[in-house]
Amino acid sequence: MITALICCMILLLFVIFWQYRKIRTRSRQLNHIHDKLTNILSEQSSEKLLLFTEDAELKLLLSDINEVLETRQKDAAKGIKTEFSIRRMLSNISHDLKTPLTVVLGYIETMLLDPKMPDEDRTVLLSKVQAKANEVSGLIQHFFDLAKLESGDQNLSLTRVCINEVCRKNILTFYDILQNKGFEVDIQIPEEPIYAHANEGALDRILHNLISNAIRYGAEGQFLGITLRKDEQFLYIDVWDKGQGIPEVYQDQVFERLYTLEDSRNKSFQGSGLGLTITKRLIQSMGGEVTLISTPFVRTVFTVRLREMVY
Repeated sequence: MITALICCMILLLFVIFWQYRKIRTRSRQLNHIHDKLTNILSEQSSEKLLLFTEDAELKLLLSDINEVLETRQKDAAKGIKTEFSIRRMLSNISHDLKTPLTVVLGYIETMLLDPKMPDEDRTVLLSKVQAKANEVSGLIQHFFDLAKLESGDQNLSLTRVCINEVCRKNILTFYDILQNKGFEVDIQIPEEPIYAHANEGALDRILHNLISNAIRYGAEGQFLGITLRKDEQFLYIDVWDKGQGIPEVYQDQVFERLYTLEDSRNKSFQGSGLGLTITKRLIQSMGGEVTLISTPFVRTVFTVRLREMVY
């Protein structure tokens, strides 16, 4: 009896000692997690928490913490990218507004300093002032349109739209320009009507932006193509050219606010840098997406994808 009691006491003491060691081990591990996490947060590092343990609950805790850290690090990287984008945008806004305004002020100063200027010369300068003022007004309107799209204030009313007719109408608008510039044109629009749940005004603006960009930046290729196609779920509008294209390193940036290639700062390639950003936001507002694939002087294609409406 006494032997059995002693064995029970020894077993009990062993269990207590085992639980005590387990608690101490967990306490050390939790302190390690706390110290390591504090260090990661204070140094803003991209480390993850590592701990060799067989404790299932601690493993689950570590997994959750690392998931939160990864999300936080992605948000931080996104914030840095956004801040850089905003700084570049402000720099470009300053450039794009300052340049025409400087020209306007120069023309006005010229007229003020020469009160006896012939009426013909004054009329020419005033027409140039008007053109530059319209340029500034157009740029400000682009900023306003983009702000409305990104804030969600501009709700597009979607209806059943025949995409074939929208494509034909928009390519015809550029007929004279294409002919005067000597472009070869490849139009592939099927006779069978293809419909989408979309906004016709938004589609007109999207195609106008894409076609005018293809003419402006693809001028060296002397070629413009527009293709309408579909699969079982979606319809696709390809607008493509054989011009200078967009190097792969820049292709992810062309839809950013005020992004322009260096050549666009030349007079022959001047633009607001907002056209493709507005294009992307309009497409997204209709539940679609736009992609770019470019091989310089071979094929640069912007593809608009929308869900087909069948009934």
